[in-house]
Amino acid sequence: MASQSQGIHQLLQAEKRAKDKLDEAKKRKAKRIRQAKEEAMVEADQYRMQRDKEFRVKEAKALGSQSNLAEEMEAQALERIAELTASYRRGVESVLAWVLGTVCDVKPQVHLNFRATD
Repeated sequence: MASQSQGIHQLLQAEKRAKDKLDEAKKRKAKRIRQAKEEAMVEADQYRMQRDKEFRVKEAKALGSQSNLAEEMEAQALERIAELTASYRRGVESVLAWVLGTVCDVKPQVHLNFRATD
């Protein structure tokens, strides 16, 4: 009977060791999962920061080109205004002289389609 009790005792001890090993394995697995989750979070944050940085560079490039385009259009408009002002100043005297000459130089004459009715 003693050998049977000793065999049962050994089986119980073996079962306890197996349970302890399983518990340790579960703890290691949980620790690895937590560590992997933390590493994934860090990696995701790094990726997000990298993509955000790339986005900001592209955004600055796009907005920079838009502001350059606006500045270019503004410069063209100012250049065109300067051209029109110069053209006005060159022609204002001759146009005014022509208009005043036409308006003030009255030459009364009968219209071609006029029929005198007696």
